[in-house]
Amino acid sequence: MTQYQTVESTDVLLRDGTIKLHAPEHFEGMRKAGRLAAEILDEMAPFVQPGVTTGQIDDLVRKLTLDGGAVPATLGYRGYAHSCCVSINHVVCHGIPSDKVLKDGDIVNIDVTPLLDGWHGDSSRMYLVGDVPLKARRLVDVTYECLMIGIEQAKPGAKLGDIGAAIQKHAEANRYGVVREFCGHGLGRLFHDAPEVVHAGHRGSGPELKPGMFFTIEPMINLGKPGVKLLEDGWTAVTRDRSLSAQFEHSIGITETGCEIFTASPKGLDKPPY
Repeated sequence: MTQYQTVESTDVLLRDGTIKLHAPEHFEGMRKAGRLAAEILDEMAPFVQPGVTTGQIDDLVRKLTLDGGAVPATLGYRGYAHSCCVSINHVVCHGIPSDKVLKDGDIVNIDVTPLLDGWHGDSSRMYLVGDVPLKARRLVDVTYECLMIGIEQAKPGAKLGDIGAAIQKHAEANRYGVVREFCGHGLGRLFHDAPEVVHAGHRGSGPELKPGMFFTIEPMINLGKPGVKLLEDGWTAVTRDRSLSAQFEHSIGITETGCEIFTASPKGLDKPPY
């Protein structure tokens, strides 16, 4: 049975499996954190070029996060030593920044989470590096469509499974695989919380969406089969068949009439080409 918890500003929050319902005044904290995440990703658009290393991307993300008055939530999280995740080509998620150089034709996901005044703004986007093949660009386009189709389902009275079902239907109609091992999640003053937002499933299943819920939708879509495996570093997830993978992520809040996207780009740079 799903349990909901109405959150007050003074509450000490625990990852106890309850779905948090935030007050209207809490939306402002998420707006500010989400806007900073979006502004950081906007700044990546001209920076992501052939010859740039994923470590240089991480350095810039860290600088922009600190300059924005926030700290990177990933830095030190469960031992993670970087300010963002940078996932290239067949890396599904949690790619670790390093001296790896971006090359012409790569597709890359950058995932950032600034923690600003106690609130988490979590978002990721895909970037096209140089001249990207058509099949890769098509995968990126459809993955963004999956994100927005999922967000369209996010409204009070709907079920969580409606989001996954809509995403799965669109991805599989394009003969792509939907990753199940990683999912969206609740957030707010906690980085990762209930509910888990799986990007596949059945319409009418799962918890009811209620005003005040904050969570991410972040579909990971593979050009090939949906299977993934975790590398020995304990973080990097890759496609089992080495096919390309793409991901987009927004943080949203359920309102009385629909949902609010906290991490929309102020510059309109929500999907490539930028």
